Amino acid sequence: MKFDKRILVTGGTGFVGIKLRSVLAAHGHWVSIATRSPQAQRDGIAGVDYVPWLPDMAKYDAVVNLAGANIFGQRWSDAFRAEIRASRVEGTKKLVDALAAAQKRPAVLVNASAIGIYGDQGDRVLNEGAPLASDFLAEVCSAWEREAQRAESLGVRVVTVRIGVVLGRGGGALAAMLTPFKLGLGGPIGNGQAWFSWIHIHDLAELIHTCIADANVRGPINAVAPGACTNKVYTKALGRALKRPTIFPLPPFALKLMLGEVAGVITGSQRCEPAVAQKLGFKFKYPDIDSALQHILT
Repeated sequence: MKFDKRILVTGGTGFVGIKLRSVLAAHGHWVSIATRSPQAQRDGIAGVDYVPWLPDMAKYDAVVNLAGANIFGQRWSDAFRAEIRASRVEGTKKLVDALAAAQKRPAVLVNASAIGIYGDQGDRVLNEGAPLASDFLAEVCSAWEREAQRAESLGVRVVTVRIGVVLGRGGGALAAMLTPFKLGLGGPIGNGQAWFSWIHIHDLAELIHTCIADANVRGPINAVAPGACTNKVYTKALGRALKRPTIFPLPPFALKLMLGEVAGVITGSQRCEPAVAQKLGFKFKYPDIDSALQHILT
């Protein structure tokens, strides 16, 4: 079988990576998942293999870097904040250093980032040219993107994918939210007016594929659906999909007591728009929150 491109994916065993490798393979690419224990990994997907961390880059036409510690994995101690940063910034530095050492380099590096780079900006519409914030997560994202951009000087096209809240089956933010809603105990956070920028996992994987395939794409791109909504609208849509009431609001201070500093990621307001994706003519399969949640939950 002839494959279109050979693509290396770091972070390919996580929630997004599992979906991405299936989508890339379905598009006719050979996908290598970089892992520290390749012999322990098998899933039987045609066109997918597992290779040691940072193999010979000369073998690949494209690299997708998704690696990074889960920010919701635990409360943010100083040690965990350092891990969040190092897993993204230092990991990307090592990846770009490996690209620099390669005799032949991939044509493109698609590097994950996050809409956390914009911080909490209330009702302001945030396209890729919006001002960046300076809080902890924003600073990490900015440093992450700077490390990836170093590959441009090596002749590698770089795309930094600023990912919103990813919605899909079996993981991610939605899995953590479902239990209280299924019990009929869900509700908006605070007054429900904070903006919620999200993307269906299928659309995210397809958008990453577009970033690989379209040589005109470079720089930052917001990976969010065009249907950003307020927390209140999202809450009502989730209740409809689950056929449950949503009448119990959650005060922001209670969320902070439960989660610590990471609660700010949930309570912050980011009204992002996918301006670059729309200019490219990218077609979202799930452009609005009702269609996304109905597909995932029914």
